[in-house]
Amino acid sequence: MATKTLKGQIGVTTENIFPVIKQFLYSDHEIFLRELVANAVDASQKLKALASSGDFKGELGDLKVEVELDEKKKVLKITDHGIGMTEEEVDKYINQIAFSSAGEFLEKYKDQMASIIGHFGLGFYSAFMVAKKVTIDTLSWKEGAKAVKWTCDGSPEYSMTSGKKEDRGTVITLELDDDAEEFAAKGKISQLLNKYCKFMPVPVVFGKKTEWKDGKNVDTDEDNVINSIEPIWTRTPSELKDEDYLKFYRELYPMDEEPMFWIHLNVDYPFNLTGVLYFPKIKERMAIDKNKIQLYCNQMFVTDHVDNIVPDFLTLLHGVIDSPDIPLNVSRSYLQSDSNVKKISTYITKKVADRLEEIFKEQREKYEEKWDNLKLFIEYGMLTDEKFAERAMNFALFKNTENKYFSFEDYRKAIEGSQTDKDKKVVYLYATDTEVQYSQIEAAKNKGYDVLLMDCELDSHFVNLLETKLKDSRFARVDSDAVDNLIPTGEKAKPEMSDDDKKFLDELFKSVLPEGNDYIIEAENLGESAAPVLITQSEFMRRYREMSALGGGMNFYGEMPAGYNIKVNMENPLIAKIWGDREGTKELLHQVVDLALLSNGMLKGKALAEFIARSQELIK
Repeated sequence: MATKTLKGQIGVTTENIFPVIKQFLYSDHEIFLRELVANAVDASQKLKALASSGDFKGELGDLKVEVELDEKKKVLKITDHGIGMTEEEVDKYINQIAFSSAGEFLEKYKDQMASIIGHFGLGFYSAFMVAKKVTIDTLSWKEGAKAVKWTCDGSPEYSMTSGKKEDRGTVITLELDDDAEEFAAKGKISQLLNKYCKFMPVPVVFGKKTEWKDGKNVDTDEDNVINSIEPIWTRTPSELKDEDYLKFYRELYPMDEEPMFWIHLNVDYPFNLTGVLYFPKIKERMAIDKNKIQLYCNQMFVTDHVDNIVPDFLTLLHGVIDSPDIPLNVSRSYLQSDSNVKKISTYITKKVADRLEEIFKEQREKYEEKWDNLKLFIEYGMLTDEKFAERAMNFALFKNTENKYFSFEDYRKAIEGSQTDKDKKVVYLYATDTEVQYSQIEAAKNKGYDVLLMDCELDSHFVNLLETKLKDSRFARVDSDAVDNLIPTGEKAKPEMSDDDKKFLDELFKSVLPEGNDYIIEAENLGESAAPVLITQSEFMRRYREMSALGGGMNFYGEMPAGYNIKVNMENPLIAKIWGDREGTKELLHQVVDLALLSNGMLKGKALAEFIARSQELIK
């Protein structure tokens, strides 16, 4: 075996390549381990391919990738038994391609380092983010190949000499830098392997399994294999049972409740994509865990930020997507926008819609049981994705205050006979809180109307969307007007009053209403048995204030004071009494207004205490 030593300078146009690698090419230093293990796995997979094609006729042996750490010496080794490299290959892929490519794009992207696109071989150089010296010991699978040893201390100079390695494969040895001491801890390496390499397709070994013996953990003879080489998404759905999917979910999210259902993705044209997406149970509607979809590239973890791959509403799902066709930059953590990504996004949206419609049609009872958890997800999807909205019109549900569920089509058929107004619009009445709006809901039911329950945070936006999707329709909250006015079937006569009387009525009631709000005082004929005073909010203004509060871009409405319509029922005996003796019934006026405020949850603090004291006096 030759003992010549070749020294040279790496083919690069700048001497500052290593500081640039440390600062810019990799946004997160910990990914060095992922890159090195991925290279080792690739080398093992390539040997399998050579054996399958008949080019390699030797024994494959154990193709495991071994990760070893000497905590005291701060040395980390990654060993594979794959194809190895010849001296020419080391020179080509390590000395020339990687660094010449680096030089080219350093020049090209010097003003936008975050945009740098990865090239073959650069994954290896992530080692220099954490190592002060890196050594490659390698022996190629090719007949007659000789071992090679390559060493570099983080400068553009390297040393390449004949090596002593006797078995096929490659060993990468990292002497860790002083500022990378965190990676000299077994716990840290174990955590990173579990994060990035948990599903790689070749066994990855980190030390030996331990057992509790004589009051301490001791190593056994069994390899500690940290990964599952055939994860669920690589298998065909026909060979899997529900328990397999649930078991995998528990592996990914051990603290979560079981998911509602899942979708198995598997497509090989016009792009490659596999994965399993789960619909999680949402405990609190606005306490939603996003970024729970993990992106893999050939079973190697890349990121859990998939915003650019799936539409925003699908980031509420949990699970795994694996695709070699998603373009990634050097750090593999940021996605580029290209046609493949857009196609993948469209495909996933379609598959989700297909699955929901399938359950809606084939397992309607199960679908209704899960609707309260699904509702936020589907509304969010319909509000943010037009194509999904079109599909969801077929499987979205209404739930009424009787806890009955309806498809959009079925509900319209059920109410249009009794809830069509004078303008030929079908009026969808809804409540947001069955307790707070109990009296208004009962009044509507007594009129023969049905009331929907729309208690989701997105509903103020959602009813706006539905008014554009459902032909000749409008939505009215059940407390937005007197029950007789919610669905007007004709013009209703108002009390006849002079301008002076209208002005006096306005001043009279505003004198006893809480300050800080805008009030419109209206005289109405609501019947002797109806409440003396009814406080409502304009459907339009209230809805847009709620949308503004949720960040709907309606800040103009959010900054306006709350506006209320005060409907004074001139046919009520108490109002008739107040109106007949305008100066001597101030206490009674206070009482009827406070009752109206109380029924709307608007009577608080001092005003509530005064109301209670006044009530006690009146009933003595």
